[in-house]
Amino acid sequence: MGDDSEWMKLPVDQKCEHKLWKARLSGYEEALKIFQKIKDEKSPEWSKFLGLIKKFVTDSNAVVQLKGLEAALVYVENAHVAGKTTGEVVSGVVSKVFNQPKAKAKELGIEICLMYIEIEKGEAVQEELLKGLDNKNPKIVVACIETLRKALSEFGSKIILLKPIIKVLPKLFESREKAVRDEAKLIAVEIYRWIRDALRPPLQNINSVQLKELEEEWVKLPTGAPKPSRFLRSQQELEAKLEQQQSAGGDAEGGGDDGDEVPQIDAYELLEAVEILSKLPKDFYDKIEAKKWQERKEALEAVEVLVKNPKLEAGDYADLVKALKKVVGKDTNVMLVALAAKCLTGLAVGLRKKFGQYAGHVVPTILEKFKEKKPQVVQALQEAIDAIFLTTTLQNISEDVLAVMDNKNPTIKQQTSLFIARSFRHCTASTLPKSLLKPFCAALLKHINDSAPEVRDAAFEALGTALKVVGEKAVNPFLADVDKLKLDKIKECSEKVELVHGKKAGLGADKKEFKPAPGRTAASGAAGDKDTKDISAPKPGPSKKAPATKAGGPPKKGKPAASGGAGGTGTKNKKGLETKEIVEPELSIEVCEEKASAVLPATCIQLLDSSNWKERLACMEEFQKAVELMDRTEMPCQALVRMLAKKPGWKETNFQVMQMKLHIVALIAQKGNFSKTSAQIVLDGLVDKIGDVKCGNNAKEAMTAIAEACMLPWTAEQVMSMAFSQKNPKNQSETLNWLSNAIKEFGFSGLNVKAFISNVKTALAATNPAVRTSAITLLGVMYLYVGPSLRMFFEDEKPALLSQIDAEFEKMQGQSPPAPTRGISKHSISGTDEGEDGDEPDEGGNDVVDLLPRTEISDKITSELVSKIGDKNWKIRKEGLDEVAGIINEAKFIQPNIGELPTALKGRLNDSNKILVQQTLNILQQLAVAMGPNIKQHVKNLGIPIITVLGDSKNNVRAAALATVNAWAEQTGMKEWLEGEDLSEELKKENPFLRQELLGWLAEKLPSLRSTPTDLILCVPHLYSCLEDRNGDVRKKAQDALPFFMMHLGYEKMAKATGKLKPTSKDQVLAMLEKAKANMPAKPAASAKAASKPMGGSAPAKFQPASAPVEDSVSSTVEPKPDPKKAKALGVSSKAKSAQGKKVPSKTSLKEDEDKSGPIFIVVPNGKEQRMKDEKGLKVLKWNFTTPRDEYIEQLKTQMSSCVAKWLQDEMFHSDFQHHNKALAVMVDHLESEKEGVIGCLDLILKWLTLRFFDTNTSVLMKALEYLKLLFTLLSEEEYHLTENEASSFIPYLILKVGEPKDVIRKDVRAILNRMCLVYPASKMFPFIMEGTKSKNSKQRAECLEELGCLVESYGMNVCQPTPGKALKEIAIHIGDRDNAVRNAALNTIVTVYNVHGDQVFKLIGTLSEKDMSMLEERIKRSAKRPSAAPIKQVEERPQRTQSINSNANMLRKGPAEDMSSKLNQARSMSGHPEAAQMVRREFQLDLDEIENDNGTVRCEMPELVQHKLDDIFEPVLIPEPKIRAVSPHFDDMHSNTASTINFIISQVASGDINTSIQALTQIDEVLRQEDKAEAMSGHIDQFLIATFMQLRLIYNTHMADEKLEKDEIIKLYSCIIGNMISLFQIESLAREASTGVLKDLMHGLITLMLDSRIEDLEEGQQVIRSVNLLVVKVLEKSDQTNILSALLVLLQDSLLATASSPKFSELVMKCLWRMVRLLPDTINSINLDRILLDIHIFMKVFPKEKLKQCKSEFPIRTLKTLLHTLCKLKGPKILDHLTMIDNKNESELEAHLCRMMKHSMDQTGSKSDKETEKGASRIDEKSSKAKVNDFLAEIFKKIGSKENTKEGLAELYEYKKKYSDADIEPFLKNSSQFFQSYVERGLRVIEMEREGKGRIPSSTGISPQTEVTCMSAPTSTVSSIGNTNGEEVGPSVYLERLKILRQRCGLDNTKCLPLSPQQDDRPPLTSLLSKPAVPTVASSTDMLHSKLSQLRESREQHQHLDLDSHQTHSSGTTTTSSSSTANIDDLKKRLERIKSSRK
Repeated sequence: MGDDSEWMKLPVDQKCEHKLWKARLSGYEEALKIFQKIKDEKSPEWSKFLGLIKKFVTDSNAVVQLKGLEAALVYVENAHVAGKTTGEVVSGVVSKVFNQPKAKAKELGIEICLMYIEIEKGEAVQEELLKGLDNKNPKIVVACIETLRKALSEFGSKIILLKPIIKVLPKLFESREKAVRDEAKLIAVEIYRWIRDALRPPLQNINSVQLKELEEEWVKLPTGAPKPSRFLRSQQELEAKLEQQQSAGGDAEGGGDDGDEVPQIDAYELLEAVEILSKLPKDFYDKIEAKKWQERKEALEAVEVLVKNPKLEAGDYADLVKALKKVVGKDTNVMLVALAAKCLTGLAVGLRKKFGQYAGHVVPTILEKFKEKKPQVVQALQEAIDAIFLTTTLQNISEDVLAVMDNKNPTIKQQTSLFIARSFRHCTASTLPKSLLKPFCAALLKHINDSAPEVRDAAFEALGTALKVVGEKAVNPFLADVDKLKLDKIKECSEKVELVHGKKAGLGADKKEFKPAPGRTAASGAAGDKDTKDISAPKPGPSKKAPATKAGGPPKKGKPAASGGAGGTGTKNKKGLETKEIVEPELSIEVCEEKASAVLPATCIQLLDSSNWKERLACMEEFQKAVELMDRTEMPCQALVRMLAKKPGWKETNFQVMQMKLHIVALIAQKGNFSKTSAQIVLDGLVDKIGDVKCGNNAKEAMTAIAEACMLPWTAEQVMSMAFSQKNPKNQSETLNWLSNAIKEFGFSGLNVKAFISNVKTALAATNPAVRTSAITLLGVMYLYVGPSLRMFFEDEKPALLSQIDAEFEKMQGQSPPAPTRGISKHSISGTDEGEDGDEPDEGGNDVVDLLPRTEISDKITSELVSKIGDKNWKIRKEGLDEVAGIINEAKFIQPNIGELPTALKGRLNDSNKILVQQTLNILQQLAVAMGPNIKQHVKNLGIPIITVLGDSKNNVRAAALATVNAWAEQTGMKEWLEGEDLSEELKKENPFLRQELLGWLAEKLPSLRSTPTDLILCVPHLYSCLEDRNGDVRKKAQDALPFFMMHLGYEKMAKATGKLKPTSKDQVLAMLEKAKANMPAKPAASAKAASKPMGGSAPAKFQPASAPVEDSVSSTVEPKPDPKKAKALGVSSKAKSAQGKKVPSKTSLKEDEDKSGPIFIVVPNGKEQRMKDEKGLKVLKWNFTTPRDEYIEQLKTQMSSCVAKWLQDEMFHSDFQHHNKALAVMVDHLESEKEGVIGCLDLILKWLTLRFFDTNTSVLMKALEYLKLLFTLLSEEEYHLTENEASSFIPYLILKVGEPKDVIRKDVRAILNRMCLVYPASKMFPFIMEGTKSKNSKQRAECLEELGCLVESYGMNVCQPTPGKALKEIAIHIGDRDNAVRNAALNTIVTVYNVHGDQVFKLIGTLSEKDMSMLEERIKRSAKRPSAAPIKQVEERPQRTQSINSNANMLRKGPAEDMSSKLNQARSMSGHPEAAQMVRREFQLDLDEIENDNGTVRCEMPELVQHKLDDIFEPVLIPEPKIRAVSPHFDDMHSNTASTINFIISQVASGDINTSIQALTQIDEVLRQEDKAEAMSGHIDQFLIATFMQLRLIYNTHMADEKLEKDEIIKLYSCIIGNMISLFQIESLAREASTGVLKDLMHGLITLMLDSRIEDLEEGQQVIRSVNLLVVKVLEKSDQTNILSALLVLLQDSLLATASSPKFSELVMKCLWRMVRLLPDTINSINLDRILLDIHIFMKVFPKEKLKQCKSEFPIRTLKTLLHTLCKLKGPKILDHLTMIDNKNESELEAHLCRMMKHSMDQTGSKSDKETEKGASRIDEKSSKAKVNDFLAEIFKKIGSKENTKEGLAELYEYKKKYSDADIEPFLKNSSQFFQSYVERGLRVIEMEREGKGRIPSSTGISPQTEVTCMSAPTSTVSSIGNTNGEEVGPSVYLERLKILRQRCGLDNTKCLPLSPQQDDRPPLTSLLSKPAVPTVASSTDMLHSKLSQLRESREQHQHLDLDSHQTHSSGTTTTSSSSTANIDDLKKRLERIKSSRK
């Protein structure tokens, strides 16, 4: 026993390890108890047992082991650390538990395994169990199978991996042990339950008896999808949800999801791949070539057997495929052809995607072979090609298929079409894009007209399938020319088609679009103008219609020369009159004369060929007048141009007559339906005159007009061929110039590059230099659209010419093509589809590539050449490669078929001689360029081997390989590379070089992709192993690539993939994933695709927002009047935006982007100051870094969030540079309109721009610099001064960019530095630039030194900081620099100082080395400029510099608008004495002369605004800085300006200055009163209401207390506010936009105003309060009912909580609530009850019943009960379903209350309770009903009697009578006076009229509204028509009137204006109207005035619209309305007085 006592004292863990079994047993028991007690799964207690658990389960004593197993199970279930023990414990269970005789032990063992699976360790458990299957002990095997089966049955196939189990099943079925076989059968049944038939193929080879038994079992299984019954820990919530749903009787959705996913297991995945290449017969390749067909057959049969294996291992099948292909193509024995086809089918099925690389070789051969007639051959070929199709994509084989479509053999045509139809079935709308559909449809459309019926039918089927797959909308454009019968046939076929993927929803909607398609009219129908782009595409150049396709022969690829196929660009927007309509027959001269004489004056026709030029001129004038007045439909264009061409025609000698003639041609083209026939008549003459000095411009104008009528592509081609068929060089050069310009104006779409190029080449060879220059300019413009591939056409030009062309291209680099301004304006209304936008650039980009003539080189790749390349001797190999390089070089562009070359080159990529490897890489690079996008088909067999070369140990070889891969990827896109397993196989190789290069490449490419193939996931495991690679570089590259993988695959997938890692690795990788998740960039948006190919047709769309606004903002700085060009540009840009965004109808730019309206910069008061304080106080990071780290970017983001619009911020911080470009475009757009915002956020904007300086993308940099130039111009105009903080966080980074290699950029940066001196003292700039001279970049040093020189030259020595001496010493150091440019710059700078300062320089510089000194002296001598010359030089110099900057900003502006600002600067620096201007800039240094001179400068700025001689009017007023442009909004200009204008005005509403506020309110009121314009306010309502109640607060707190203020002013402001509000709340759509919070504040403000005793004391105060009363009622009725109810509840709660608030306030809030309760029966359905009940719940939480009862008044509790009671009554028991928003319903007092109410209402008997509840709204307690009714009525009469609430009382009484028609109010009236009774009756009658007649009847007038309108409108109509009758003289009075209004808007006093007529002089301003009725009796007087004013305005507008053309309405529509209303105010006031006196 002594022993016992020994071990009993030991601690538990030691007992568990004791050698005595009793001790262990006791230890295990105690451990079990401990485990059961520990509640915390993370307790440290668990860790003590970590090492022991294995011993628990492997104990040698069976009894003890049982206890150990129990303890282990509890441990695994509860311990946080249990997962670490999985491997050892499960292997222990397998080896030591499963062999135990006791069933209990086995059960516990199985339980432990399942528990490990539950704690997410499934894979480890499964691994151990699968190892157990190899155990010799059958017991263990059986137990392992059983465990696996249970796990699968409980956890499902998503957790338990089936593939490894299925792999071993056949072996288990062969076991000698029956028990094992039986268990195997059970698990096979279980697996079948999960994956159904996918299990059959792997088991097809087991014993047939067993298979039969299995089949029988399988049949018995239930058919429903199985669901897991047990979940992982992480899924347990799901389980709980499942149970809840099941208990609720619903089907488990959560499980449903799982269930749906489960059966999608592909049998192929479960199969074992078989290696067959080694099993081919040794003599296979000899036999297959044998003469005897029997031998060939044997060889094929051997292959057939091998390829029957359902899954084949990947390998190099190239030779085998080649052999089979040869049999299919060349063998004469058709039986063998069929057999070879079967072999190919087997290969394709067994290899799947891995066969894809061979598809391109085989497809053409099979298609060609369809000429065989034998059915079994055809069938075998069909099966083969279908199987092959599934291994590749349609895109990859499209070229081959399309090539066969033109075959003459009908069977081939038929079978190809059928194959296309079958292929389409496998496609979806996304895998069959427009770019692919277009060529296929074009080819099929030829087939539907084929003579052979079977070909036609096959084509119909293919088109029908396409229709079904992508929907009619996508196919329609291609079918525009198909007649009705054929269309019906296509549709019929489409209905029969069964798709593989099932029908995609949403295409049904397209059906209706199909109807208008028979003719060409579809374009104008549903499909909109955009479809016309494609309509003519299917016909490849219909030359029927092309009278002049001289230049390039019939063009290729459906770029119709003459059918105007350029789509919607040039077509006028006539209803569906497309290109067809505009081709007219040629008329004879007689017919033309006849037609012309019908429309032209007789004299005109007679004088056409008069010999006297004056008569001819007169005749032309007549002609022009006649044309101007003609109607479009009546104008016989052809006849008119024939008349013009009649003798003397274009040989006219007098230039004036000629100019007129040309102008008339332009007019006819613009105004008539101008056809190509007419164009042909005149173009020759125009081209002849284009070089004429005097008439050239008119000729160009006429050509442009014709281009607009007949499409630019057609016109351009005609004009070019005409110009180059004649000899005159001037004409040729001018034609080229015209074309350059026209391309910019019209855009590039549809132009036939090829045709031009031959002409351009002719021009380049011309002897005349002007022609050459013009040609090069044209090439520059084309380069903008076509991109670098344009250069390929000119490779063989002379070097000198080539360098000129390159220089031109260099100039254009980084620029974006301008937005087309012509040809599209008419269509901007038809919204473009985003899809279109996405696909267009692809085509555009490829067009140019398609135009290149490609050479077939396959015949040059002979077998000798191939054997040379593979020779043993390296020299011969090299020769072979040289030959190949020569062939490709010579051919330039080649066709995709290159014979045996790929295999030959592939062999050379692993050549032992590295030089040859490099040469091969160079050839492959050449090959990519030469073959273009067609190189795609060689990616798998040639591209991937290039990647293998990235693992080479030599640096230069790797670099060459990378360059080659990039060259390929540029042509192919990334999809081909990422598909399949090839890339992951490469990454798997443990070669550090390969890994780091490949990961680096992926990290570069992935971010720009919009989507990636799913196969990318295959790379992830290898990426993870790279993260832990031994090589540091590999690890780094892997980390860099991680975020980009995650961007495409998502965090979840990536995290899931860590499951297979070791635990330690997994944690590390997961940590990295978390980190990467934070840095994960967003995917590039749709436009990225367009951006990746910045060439091609619709590239302009992408850049529009960029270019248009730039031009716009520059022009607007100069001319304040809205010019039409600007409006047009803006229209364009808004269109572009919508094209990029969602599908948006661009009716108004407001609708277009709800979220993007409003200012982009929000002005935060003192925001900038606060940020500076934070930076000073080190609360935030100081903006100072060498490269921006993440924390800086985050900090900037946070700072911006408060003052930059959210959507803009998203663009600004997007990972893709495209978005930065977009953001910059928007910022440029808003620069002018949001000056204050820009200045308020200037520090942040500049910081953000510094980040852009670190981007590598040139286009962003150019954009940023462009913006900076405009920004600093604006800042200097605003006379803003940069703060130190802004300067120090911006200038150093800008200076970095001075050293950019690109000239353009350097120039821009210098220009910006130059402008900065106007807003930041040059002396402070100096040290920054000085710092820049210390850079390592020599370019930067040189530029900075030059800039320092310029500063000294412009501002004198004082700029040198800290002292001239120190500065010059620093500069002098650079004289000894090793870079020549730096030395020169330093010398020049010092020479400049010398020129200013003379010999003193030497003293300042101090000692220099001898060499430097001699250089300096030499340079000074050479410059030989004595100081005396300095002052004059400076004066000239400076203006020049400033001017150059301005001219830069103006580059984008078209037209000769003069650059004011540059003149201004010139004037500034030249004004007064040149000596003063010499040294000092007025901005920064005090110089008295300068100040005197300066007066001139201010005066100078005036012309910017005023262009009329109005000095006499302006004299008395000193004009403040006028902001006319910003303030006077033309609300009619509904472009992007509106939003910012409205924002500006709204911001003025809250102004502290009463007049400003009134001005703003007047303008808003004007908008609100006009229905057509009111919608402009949409989106601004909250903002407006906030401004309003801020103003109310301001009046209440400040103005009312201000003694000095006239109280009349305040009343006027009040009336304006209330009038405005009433207008607003009349418009329901706007009223509903007000949000809860805003309504709460508004109601607070209004109720406070009603209770303001100070107002009552004023004489008109009562009037104001009544108006407020009326307004409150409107607010309650018209706002969004949920919002207002919610607002009132919150307001009530606040007012009851606030001790300071008066009881009266709460009472009024409750009255409002009662009013709402009364409205409830009508509004209940529009209310979001859940929200209201949540508010009530919160209210009841704050005020429980007890607390409410303690209130002084019982109203709150009654109000609440009434509200709830009404809601219950209206909703019934359903109300209880609306408590969803309340978190813990059970604790809610509300739920209990509702339940009680419901119960109560149920208890009441039917009829009685109905009656009761009817009145329930007006009373709470059900007992003393009679008494309560009386109380209620008494309350109402009390109100009627009170002075304030009489109106409300009457309204309530009316409501009450209406509700209870039998109620008796007699007793209450009996006791009152006769007067009171009649008052009440009359009041009720008025209300009745008001309610019944609705409309805006002034409640207080007796006159009916109709009479009122008539008498009002009579006088006003006369007024309004004075000014605007057609073209008559307008009296000055009207302009003066307008002027007054403008002045009023600008805040200028009108009293000094000359009065128009005596009686108008004392007219009150518009606003005072709202509050001036003399006797305040009528509550609704404001309302009445409103109605009158609106009627007045309507009548005015009717007159106005009759006689104003569109322009005038634009400009004067807004101004005149207000003037007329003012004019009639006196009249109105008199009427008001009359009405009132009659009422009294």
